[in-house]
Amino acid sequence: MALPFESNEVIFEEIVGVRKVILNRPKKLNTLNYEMLRKMYEKLKGYENDPTVKLIILKANGKVFCVGGDLTSAYTYVALGHWSFGTHYYRKQFCLDDLLATYKKASLAILDGHVMGGGVGLTIHSTFRIVTEKTVFAMPEALIGLFPDVGASYFLSRLPGFFGEYIGLTGARLNGVEMLAFGLGTHFVPSNKIQSMTNALEKMISSSDSPSVATMSLVINKFAQEVKVKPDSAYSRLDMVNQCFSGESCEEILSSLEHLALQVQEKWVHEAITSMKSANPLGLKIFLKNIREGRSKTLKQCLVTEYIGVSHLLGRTISNNFYEGSRAMLIDKDKKPQWVPSKLEDVSDEMVVKCTSSTSFKDNDGDWLPLELPTRSNTMDVDLASKL
Repeated sequence: MALPFESNEVIFEEIVGVRKVILNRPKKLNTLNYEMLRKMYEKLKGYENDPTVKLIILKANGKVFCVGGDLTSAYTYVALGHWSFGTHYYRKQFCLDDLLATYKKASLAILDGHVMGGGVGLTIHSTFRIVTEKTVFAMPEALIGLFPDVGASYFLSRLPGFFGEYIGLTGARLNGVEMLAFGLGTHFVPSNKIQSMTNALEKMISSSDSPSVATMSLVINKFAQEVKVKPDSAYSRLDMVNQCFSGESCEEILSSLEHLALQVQEKWVHEAITSMKSANPLGLKIFLKNIREGRSKTLKQCLVTEYIGVSHLLGRTISNNFYEGSRAMLIDKDKKPQWVPSKLEDVSDEMVVKCTSSTSFKDNDGDWLPLELPTRSNTMDVDLASKL
Protein backbone atom coordinates (compact mmCIF):
# COMPACT_ATOMS: atom_id res chain seq x y z
CA MET A 1 0.00 0.00 0.00
CA ALA A 2 1.56 3.29 -1.07
CA LEU A 3 0.51 6.77 -0.04
CA PRO A 4 0.85 9.72 -2.47
CA PHE A 5 4.44 10.91 -2.91
CA GLU A 6 5.71 13.95 -4.77
CA SER A 7 8.90 13.03 -6.59
CA ASN A 8 10.58 16.29 -5.59
CA GLU A 9 10.00 15.96 -1.84
CA VAL A 10 13.69 15.12 -1.60
CA ILE A 11 16.08 16.67 -4.09
CA PHE A 12 19.44 15.09 -4.88
CA GLU A 13 22.11 17.28 -6.40
CA GLU A 14 25.44 16.03 -7.70
CA ILE A 15 28.50 18.20 -8.21
CA VAL A 16 32.18 17.31 -8.34
CA GLY A 17 33.04 15.46 -5.13
CA VAL A 18 29.85 16.54 -3.32
CA ARG A 19 26.33 15.13 -3.08
CA LYS A 20 23.48 17.19 -1.65
CA VAL A 21 20.38 15.70 -0.05
CA ILE A 22 17.78 18.46 0.21
CA LEU A 23 14.48 18.07 2.06
CA ASN A 24 11.83 19.83 -0.01
CA ARG A 25 8.48 19.77 1.82
CA PRO A 26 8.51 23.29 3.25
CA LYS A 27 4.71 23.52 3.45
CA LYS A 28 4.77 20.36 5.59
CA LEU A 29 7.74 21.65 7.64
CA ASN A 30 9.88 19.04 5.86
CA THR A 31 8.34 16.18 7.82
CA LEU A 32 9.64 12.80 6.68
CA ASN A 33 7.31 10.33 4.99
CA TYR A 34 8.12 6.74 4.05
CA GLU A 35 9.07 7.42 0.44
CA MET A 36 11.44 10.20 1.45
CA LEU A 37 13.17 7.84 3.86
CA ARG A 38 13.34 5.09 1.25
CA LYS A 39 14.77 7.34 -1.44
CA MET A 40 17.37 8.82 0.91
CA TYR A 41 18.48 5.39 2.07
CA GLU A 42 18.81 4.17 -1.52
CA LYS A 43 20.76 7.22 -2.69
CA LEU A 44 23.03 7.42 0.36
CA LYS A 45 23.98 3.75 0.02
CA GLY A 46 25.03 4.47 -3.54
CA TYR A 47 26.99 7.58 -2.61
CA GLU A 48 28.83 5.70 0.13
CA ASN A 49 30.21 3.23 -2.41
CA ASP A 50 31.13 5.90 -4.97
CA PRO A 51 34.86 6.71 -4.69
CA THR A 52 34.35 10.11 -6.32
CA VAL A 53 32.10 11.31 -3.48
CA LYS A 54 33.99 13.11 -0.70
CA LEU A 55 31.22 14.95 1.18
CA ILE A 56 27.48 14.57 1.77
CA ILE A 57 25.54 17.77 2.54
CA LEU A 58 22.18 17.47 4.29
CA LYS A 59 20.04 20.59 4.05
CA ALA A 60 16.45 21.70 3.57
CA ASN A 61 14.40 24.22 1.67
CA GLY A 62 12.17 26.55 3.66
CA LYS A 63 12.41 28.10 7.10
CA VAL A 64 12.88 24.82 9.00
CA PHE A 65 15.22 21.89 8.53
CA CYS A 66 12.82 19.13 9.65
CA VAL A 67 10.36 18.96 12.53
CA GLY A 68 10.31 15.14 12.56
CA GLY A 69 8.52 12.21 11.06
CA ASP A 70 5.25 12.59 9.20
CA LEU A 71 3.08 11.09 11.92
CA THR A 72 -0.05 12.01 9.99
CA SER A 73 1.08 9.64 7.23
CA ALA A 74 1.95 6.96 9.78
CA TYR A 75 -1.51 7.43 11.32
CA THR A 76 -3.05 7.05 7.84
CA TYR A 77 -1.06 3.87 7.16
CA VAL A 78 -2.56 2.27 10.24
CA ALA A 79 -6.05 3.58 9.52
CA LEU A 80 -5.94 1.92 6.09
CA GLY A 81 -4.71 -1.43 7.32
CA HIS A 82 -3.02 -3.38 10.08
CA TRP A 83 -1.16 -1.51 12.84
CA SER A 84 2.08 -3.19 11.78
CA PHE A 85 2.06 -1.05 8.61
CA GLY A 86 3.16 1.80 10.85
CA THR A 87 6.20 -0.16 11.99
CA HIS A 88 7.42 -0.37 8.39
CA TYR A 89 7.88 3.40 8.53
CA TYR A 90 9.88 3.27 11.75
CA ARG A 91 12.05 0.40 10.55
CA LYS A 92 12.99 2.40 7.47
CA GLN A 93 13.63 5.52 9.54
CA PHE A 94 15.83 3.74 12.07
CA CYS A 95 17.76 1.93 9.33
CA LEU A 96 18.47 5.30 7.69
CA ASP A 97 19.56 6.78 11.03
CA ASP A 98 21.90 3.84 11.59
CA LEU A 99 23.33 4.18 8.08
CA LEU A 100 24.10 7.86 8.63
CA ALA A 101 25.58 7.18 12.07
CA THR A 102 28.04 4.69 10.59
CA TYR A 103 28.60 6.44 7.26
CA LYS A 104 32.01 6.07 5.67
CA LYS A 105 31.98 9.48 3.99
CA ALA A 106 32.23 12.89 5.61
CA SER A 107 28.83 14.53 6.07
CA LEU A 108 27.70 18.06 6.82
CA ALA A 109 24.25 18.98 8.14
CA ILE A 110 23.06 22.56 7.77
CA LEU A 111 20.58 23.12 10.60
CA ASP A 112 19.38 26.59 9.67
CA GLY A 113 15.98 26.38 11.35
CA HIS A 114 13.96 23.98 13.49
CA VAL A 115 15.35 20.46 13.84
CA MET A 116 13.22 18.05 15.87
CA GLY A 117 12.60 14.34 16.30
CA GLY A 118 13.28 12.54 13.05
CA GLY A 119 15.25 15.53 11.77
CA VAL A 120 17.63 15.10 14.69
CA GLY A 121 18.01 11.40 13.93
CA LEU A 122 19.09 12.24 10.38
CA THR A 123 21.76 14.73 11.38
CA ILE A 124 23.01 14.13 14.92
CA HIS A 125 25.86 11.86 13.81
CA SER A 126 27.04 14.05 10.92
CA THR A 127 30.75 14.88 10.86
CA PHE A 128 29.84 18.58 10.84
CA ARG A 129 26.62 19.93 12.35
CA ILE A 130 26.26 23.59 11.43
CA VAL A 131 23.95 25.66 13.66
CA THR A 132 22.87 29.27 13.19
CA GLU A 133 20.95 31.99 15.01
CA LYS A 134 17.79 30.43 13.51
CA THR A 135 18.37 26.90 14.83
CA VAL A 136 15.88 25.38 17.29
CA PHE A 137 16.45 21.84 18.60
CA ALA A 138 13.86 19.72 20.44
CA MET A 139 12.72 16.14 21.07
CA PRO A 140 9.00 16.70 21.84
CA GLU A 141 7.64 13.22 21.08
CA ALA A 142 6.21 12.62 24.57
CA LEU A 143 3.92 15.60 24.07
CA ILE A 144 2.27 13.93 21.07
CA GLY A 145 1.79 10.44 22.47
CA LEU A 146 5.17 8.82 21.82
CA PHE A 147 8.60 9.11 23.45
CA PRO A 148 11.94 10.42 22.13
CA ASP A 149 13.33 7.84 19.71
CA VAL A 150 15.60 7.85 16.59
CA GLY A 151 18.45 6.92 18.96
CA ALA A 152 17.65 9.57 21.59
CA SER A 153 18.35 7.15 24.43
CA TYR A 154 21.89 6.99 23.02
CA PHE A 155 22.75 10.57 22.09
CA LEU A 156 20.80 12.33 24.86
CA SER A 157 22.32 10.02 27.47
CA ARG A 158 25.78 11.26 26.38
CA LEU A 159 24.99 14.87 27.36
CA PRO A 160 26.48 16.20 30.63
CA GLY A 161 24.87 15.01 33.83
CA PHE A 162 21.13 14.50 33.48
CA PHE A 163 20.54 17.16 30.86
CA GLY A 164 19.42 14.46 28.41
CA GLU A 165 16.63 13.52 30.79
CA TYR A 166 15.61 17.17 30.93
CA ILE A 167 15.49 17.49 27.13
CA GLY A 168 13.60 14.22 26.57
CA LEU A 169 11.10 14.43 29.43
CA THR A 170 10.10 18.07 28.84
CA GLY A 171 10.58 18.59 25.10
CA ALA A 172 12.61 21.70 26.01
CA ARG A 173 14.02 23.68 23.10
CA LEU A 174 17.66 24.59 22.61
CA ASN A 175 18.95 27.33 20.36
CA GLY A 176 22.02 27.05 18.16
CA VAL A 177 24.37 28.50 20.77
CA GLU A 178 23.19 25.97 23.36
CA MET A 179 23.52 23.12 20.86
CA LEU A 180 27.12 24.17 20.27
CA ALA A 181 27.82 24.33 24.01
CA PHE A 182 26.55 20.79 24.49
CA GLY A 183 28.33 19.36 21.45
CA LEU A 184 25.07 18.77 19.58
CA GLY A 185 26.38 21.23 17.02
CA THR A 186 30.00 21.49 15.87
CA HIS A 187 30.13 25.00 14.37
CA PHE A 188 28.08 28.19 14.69
CA VAL A 189 27.86 29.94 11.33
CA PRO A 190 25.59 32.99 10.82
CA SER A 191 22.72 32.16 8.49
CA ASN A 192 23.79 34.79 5.96
CA LYS A 193 27.19 33.09 5.61
CA ILE A 194 25.90 29.56 4.98
CA GLN A 195 25.89 29.86 1.19
CA SER A 196 29.40 31.33 1.11
CA MET A 197 30.65 28.52 3.35
CA THR A 198 29.02 25.92 1.12
CA ASN A 199 30.52 27.49 -1.99
CA ALA A 200 33.97 27.53 -0.43
CA LEU A 201 33.70 23.87 0.55
CA GLU A 202 32.56 22.87 -2.92
CA LYS A 203 35.40 24.83 -4.52
CA MET A 204 38.00 23.26 -2.24
CA ILE A 205 36.71 19.72 -2.76
CA SER A 206 36.43 20.04 -6.54
CA SER A 207 40.03 21.21 -6.80
CA SER A 208 41.53 18.60 -4.45
CA ASP A 209 42.32 14.96 -5.21
CA SER A 210 41.70 13.74 -1.65
CA PRO A 211 40.26 16.43 0.63
CA SER A 212 40.46 15.43 4.30
CA VAL A 213 38.01 16.09 7.13
CA ALA A 214 40.65 18.33 8.68
CA THR A 215 40.86 20.43 5.50
CA MET A 216 37.07 20.70 5.35
CA SER A 217 37.07 21.84 8.98
CA LEU A 218 39.59 24.58 8.20
CA VAL A 219 37.27 25.92 5.49
CA ILE A 220 34.24 25.88 7.82
CA ASN A 221 36.24 27.61 10.57
CA LYS A 222 36.74 30.62 8.30
CA PHE A 223 33.00 31.28 8.50
CA ALA A 224 32.32 30.09 12.06
CA GLN A 225 31.88 32.45 15.00
CA GLU A 226 32.55 32.10 18.72
CA VAL A 227 29.35 32.57 20.68
CA LYS A 228 28.36 32.55 24.35
CA VAL A 229 25.32 31.04 26.05
CA LYS A 230 22.95 33.57 27.62
CA PRO A 231 22.96 33.72 31.44
CA ASP A 232 19.29 32.69 31.69
CA SER A 233 19.84 29.48 29.69
CA ALA A 234 19.23 26.11 31.33
CA TYR A 235 22.83 25.38 30.28
CA SER A 236 23.86 27.82 33.02
CA ARG A 237 21.69 25.93 35.51
CA LEU A 238 23.18 22.45 35.15
CA ASP A 239 23.41 22.00 38.91
CA MET A 240 19.67 22.56 39.32
CA VAL A 241 18.88 20.41 36.28
CA ASN A 242 20.97 17.57 37.71
CA GLN A 243 19.38 17.98 41.13
CA CYS A 244 15.90 17.48 39.70
CA PHE A 245 16.42 15.08 36.80
CA SER A 246 18.67 12.64 38.64
CA GLY A 247 15.55 11.28 40.32
CA GLU A 248 14.95 7.54 40.05
CA SER A 249 11.41 7.91 38.72
CA CYS A 250 9.36 10.40 36.74
CA GLU A 251 7.28 11.05 39.85
CA GLU A 252 10.42 11.89 41.84
CA ILE A 253 11.68 14.18 39.06
CA LEU A 254 8.36 16.05 38.86
CA SER A 255 8.23 16.39 42.65
CA SER A 256 11.75 17.82 42.69
CA LEU A 257 10.80 20.35 40.03
CA GLU A 258 7.71 21.42 41.99
CA HIS A 259 9.82 21.80 45.13
CA LEU A 260 12.39 23.85 43.20
CA ALA A 261 9.62 26.07 41.80
CA LEU A 262 8.81 27.14 45.37
CA GLN A 263 12.40 28.21 45.91
CA VAL A 264 13.27 29.97 42.65
CA GLN A 265 11.31 31.91 40.08
CA GLU A 266 12.85 30.63 36.86
CA LYS A 267 10.94 30.19 33.63
CA TRP A 268 12.56 26.90 32.62
CA VAL A 269 11.41 25.21 35.86
CA HIS A 270 7.78 26.14 35.40
CA GLU A 271 7.88 25.20 31.71
CA ALA A 272 9.36 21.80 32.62
CA ILE A 273 6.55 21.13 35.10
CA THR A 274 3.86 22.15 32.62
CA SER A 275 5.36 19.99 29.89
CA MET A 276 5.69 16.88 32.02
CA LYS A 277 2.10 17.22 33.22
CA SER A 278 0.90 17.62 29.62
CA ALA A 279 2.87 14.72 28.15
CA ASN A 280 1.96 11.07 27.64
CA PRO A 281 2.71 9.48 31.05
CA LEU A 282 3.54 6.10 29.53
CA GLY A 283 5.88 7.71 27.02
CA LEU A 284 7.72 9.58 29.78
CA LYS A 285 8.33 6.40 31.74
CA ILE A 286 9.45 4.46 28.67
CA PHE A 287 11.93 7.21 27.84
CA LEU A 288 13.33 7.41 31.37
CA LYS A 289 13.96 3.66 31.37
CA ASN A 290 15.48 3.85 27.89
CA ILE A 291 17.87 6.73 28.58
CA ARG A 292 19.07 5.27 31.86
CA GLU A 293 19.85 1.95 30.16
CA GLY A 294 21.09 3.73 27.03
CA ARG A 295 24.16 5.08 28.82
CA SER A 296 25.72 1.62 28.65
CA LYS A 297 24.32 0.58 25.25
CA THR A 298 25.47 1.02 21.67
CA LEU A 299 23.43 3.10 19.26
CA LYS A 300 22.19 -0.06 17.52
CA GLN A 301 20.99 -1.51 20.83
CA CYS A 302 19.20 1.74 21.64
CA LEU A 303 17.46 1.82 18.26
CA VAL A 304 16.28 -1.78 18.64
CA THR A 305 14.86 -1.06 22.11
CA GLU A 306 13.15 2.12 20.90
CA TYR A 307 11.66 0.30 17.92
CA ILE A 308 10.10 -2.29 20.23
CA GLY A 309 8.62 0.51 22.36
CA VAL A 310 7.19 2.28 19.30
CA SER A 311 5.73 -1.03 18.12
CA HIS A 312 3.90 -1.45 21.42
CA LEU A 313 2.41 2.04 21.13
CA LEU A 314 1.35 1.39 17.53
CA GLY A 315 -0.08 -2.01 18.49
CA ARG A 316 -2.00 -0.59 21.48
CA THR A 317 -0.68 -3.36 23.71
CA ILE A 318 -0.80 -1.01 26.72
CA SER A 319 -2.69 2.08 25.63
CA ASN A 320 -4.13 4.06 22.73
CA ASN A 321 -1.93 7.08 23.47
CA PHE A 322 -0.11 7.20 20.12
CA TYR A 323 -3.42 7.52 18.27
CA GLU A 324 -4.92 9.86 20.84
CA GLY A 325 -1.88 12.12 20.68
CA SER A 326 -1.92 12.13 16.88
CA ARG A 327 -5.65 12.91 16.91
CA ALA A 328 -5.40 15.75 19.42
CA MET A 329 -2.18 17.36 18.23
CA LEU A 330 -2.10 16.65 14.48
CA ILE A 331 -5.53 15.62 13.16
CA ASP A 332 -8.30 17.41 15.09
CA LYS A 333 -5.76 19.82 16.66
CA ASP A 334 -7.83 20.44 19.78
CA LYS A 335 -4.55 20.14 21.76
CA LYS A 336 -6.36 18.24 24.51
CA PRO A 337 -5.25 14.60 24.43
CA GLN A 338 -6.98 12.29 26.89
CA TRP A 339 -4.16 10.00 27.97
CA VAL A 340 -4.84 6.52 29.34
CA PRO A 341 -3.30 5.98 31.83
CA SER A 342 -3.71 9.68 32.61
CA LYS A 343 -1.26 9.98 35.51
CA LEU A 344 2.33 8.94 36.08
CA GLU A 345 1.41 6.98 39.19
CA ASP A 346 -1.05 4.90 37.15
CA VAL A 347 1.71 3.67 34.83
CA SER A 348 3.10 0.55 36.48
CA ASP A 349 6.61 -0.83 36.17
CA GLU A 350 5.09 -3.89 34.51
CA MET A 351 3.62 -1.74 31.73
CA VAL A 352 6.98 -0.13 31.05
CA VAL A 353 8.83 -3.46 31.07
CA LYS A 354 6.33 -4.90 28.61
CA CYS A 355 7.05 -2.01 26.24
CA THR A 356 10.69 -3.09 26.02
CA SER A 357 9.93 -6.74 25.25
CA SER A 358 9.24 -8.15 21.79
CA THR A 359 7.99 -11.52 23.08
CA SER A 360 4.30 -10.71 22.62
CA PHE A 361 4.85 -9.82 18.95
CA LYS A 362 6.76 -13.00 18.21
CA ASP A 363 4.06 -15.10 19.82
CA ASN A 364 0.94 -13.37 18.61
CA ASP A 365 1.55 -11.40 15.45
CA GLY A 366 3.19 -12.70 12.32
CA ASP A 367 2.80 -9.30 10.61
CA TRP A 368 5.30 -7.64 12.96
CA LEU A 369 8.95 -7.72 11.93
CA PRO A 370 11.91 -7.01 14.22
CA LEU A 371 14.41 -4.25 13.51
CA GLU A 372 17.51 -5.85 12.05
CA LEU A 373 20.43 -3.49 11.59
CA PRO A 374 23.47 -4.65 9.60
CA THR A 375 26.89 -4.85 11.18
CA ARG A 376 28.89 -1.98 9.74
CA SER A 377 32.45 -0.86 10.37
CA ASN A 378 32.71 2.91 10.42
CA THR A 379 36.13 4.00 9.22
CA MET A 380 35.48 7.61 10.22
CA ASP A 381 35.64 8.83 13.80
CA VAL A 382 32.34 10.67 13.82
CA ASP A 383 30.85 9.12 16.96
CA LEU A 384 28.88 11.80 18.82
CA ALA A 385 30.01 10.45 22.19
CA SER A 386 33.64 11.24 21.36
CA LYS A 387 32.73 14.89 20.77
CA LEU A 388 30.90 15.58 24.01
